[in-house]
Amino acid sequence: MLAAMGCLVAAFWSLLNPRTLLLGAVVFLFLANYFKRQRPNNYPPGPPILPIIGNFFHMGFKEPHLSLQQHVKKYGNILSMEVGHFSTVTITGLPLIKEALVHQDQKFVNRAVTLVRDHIFKNNGLIMSNGQVWKEQRRFTLTTLRNFGLGKRSLEERIQEETQHLNQTIEEENGQPFNPHFQINSAVSNIICSITFGERFEYQDDQFQEMLRLLDEVIALEMSIFCHLHNMFPWIMKFIPGPHKTVLVKWEKLQLFIARVIENHRRDWNPDKPRDFIDAYLNEIEKHADNPTSSFNDENLIVSTLDLFFAGTETTSTTLRWGLLFMALYPEIQEKVQAEIDTVIGRSQPPSMAARESMPYTNAVIHEVQRMGNIIPLNVPREVTVDTTLAGYHLYVIPDLTLVFSPLCGL
Repeated sequence: MLAAMGCLVAAFWSLLNPRTLLLGAVVFLFLANYFKRQRPNNYPPGPPILPIIGNFFHMGFKEPHLSLQQHVKKYGNILSMEVGHFSTVTITGLPLIKEALVHQDQKFVNRAVTLVRDHIFKNNGLIMSNGQVWKEQRRFTLTTLRNFGLGKRSLEERIQEETQHLNQTIEEENGQPFNPHFQINSAVSNIICSITFGERFEYQDDQFQEMLRLLDEVIALEMSIFCHLHNMFPWIMKFIPGPHKTVLVKWEKLQLFIARVIENHRRDWNPDKPRDFIDAYLNEIEKHADNPTSSFNDENLIVSTLDLFFAGTETTSTTLRWGLLFMALYPEIQEKVQAEIDTVIGRSQPPSMAARESMPYTNAVIHEVQRMGNIIPLNVPREVTVDTTLAGYHLYVIPDLTLVFSPLCGL
């Protein structure tokens, strides 16, 4: 009996050559990954999940919001997808978004941070921070921006002044075709500069233009397929050169630019007379110097300042460029807007918020530009903080669960 068993084992072992072992290991890994990726009970539906790559080929990386619209039509306004090591749940339609962000806001408050952003910012700043850091930075920033004119007439006057510089620059083109990207970016960024740095820059200033160029480049690079792949398959992409590594270098250059500005502020900083956001933040750092748990430090100041530029400059300038495009495409709309401006404001007075109620057509056109321009179709992703239920589906606190809120995908 023992001899027969020995022969059987020997025969079985002879079949296990290296090729068979490798094939078995690959099959095992595929099956393990497949069962690991299966959706839990009562989890949002979605496209079939493939081993290893998940729903990689269901995503359209050039226009992901359009790809998601097709899945929404099939699976409904809440759907799940597996992309790389991320579990993603897309929530669309006003009722569901309102339920999540208004009625259950504390359960969906955290930000989901991509690997690229985490490498540069960690848990700092305003946009990608979470927990106590986010609360402290957000509270301080809102208060400080209001102190320096946000929502007040003083900020409106800064915008009116910058508009004059922008108009003058455009007039210098003498009616010839030109790309307005440079002029609009400079004007919008100068509004942020006046609050954060306490000064505006000339449009031809080399350092100013270097900062704007770097902002443009990091935005473009982060949208590249290489950065998407890096966020999804970091264990592979870390060995491959490409834009996903270049973007880190450019973010570091932006941080150095802001760090130099902060050092210049420190040289003539007067705690009793804060001139701008940076001065006010330096006061806050000094105030919390003896508190080791405080989030007020130089690193958070740099990232918060970058966040103000990133969120304020890019979104506003892109919206303005969409507005110019739509005015060119729909000249009849442009004529009506111009007629209302001429009637209410005239051509010698600067625009003001006081005239808004008297200009319903122009106000409606501005909102339509924002709707059609669709500059952030997928919004900023979030994470759940506790296990919860939405639209009857269970959302679990699991590693790398990302929630995408897309108001324009809803049916």
